[in-house]
Amino acid sequence: MGQKANPIGNRLGIIRGWESNWYGSKKDYATKLIEDHKIRTYLNARINKGGIAKIVIERTLGKLIVTIHTSKPGIIIGKGGGEVDRIKEELKKLTGKDDVQINILEIRRPELDANIVGDTIARQIENRINFKRATKMAIASTLRMGAEGIKIKLSGRLGGAEIARSEEFKQGRVPLHTFRMDIDYANVYAQTVYGKIGIKVWICKGEVLGKRELNPNFVGGKNDMSERRGGEERGGGRGDRRDDRGGGRGGDRRDNRGGGGRDNRR
Repeated sequence: MGQKANPIGNRLGIIRGWESNWYGSKKDYATKLIEDHKIRTYLNARINKGGIAKIVIERTLGKLIVTIHTSKPGIIIGKGGGEVDRIKEELKKLTGKDDVQINILEIRRPELDANIVGDTIARQIENRINFKRATKMAIASTLRMGAEGIKIKLSGRLGGAEIARSEEFKQGRVPLHTFRMDIDYANVYAQTVYGKIGIKVWICKGEVLGKRELNPNFVGGKNDMSERRGGEERGGGRGDRRDDRGGGRGGDRRDNRGGGGRDNRR
């Protein structure tokens, strides 16, 4: 079950909130749903280098509020907020609404967001960087930031091979059946010269034991801080180990060898 269902849809109402917050009657539900899809498709194409993680759409009476979660707010805002105003005018034309509001939320740790991690790998593959190298670098940076586990699956003509195949990279734990586990999921693709390469990313951020705020625009919390502390401790430990290893082995051996040689010569 856990392998087939979308991990985000599986956790809706438990530890995840909906990315479209509005009420639709039978008459206008389909229209609003299609409009949401158009807004998301348009913004992802319009801001293709803006590091968009998710787009939250809220509706009140006659008002449309679009919140863009991004790792590069400067690109979206532009000089003096000019770019945001242009996007706002374009959304007014697209939806036919006069009152459109755009909010921009910065993601402090993009390495822990599945969409941004997948997008980074896709851009590297498009720039002809080896897919294994790009994937391993992404896994290392995500685990360094304190994630409990990460799984990445790539499918297509990997490395320009004639026959399409799929490869999976996994580190740490990603328990998909445990609903209290905060698992972020993304499905993106890289458009290469020899065809599309699909990239799926699962990131496990740890267990959510208390009651969680289901508003998708909510940022921060206790869980956030514990993850950050875990990441710092883990990173520090690795660094120390490397220093000890380098000093202990390399230095001592060289000195002993050199000393021994000189004694024999004499």
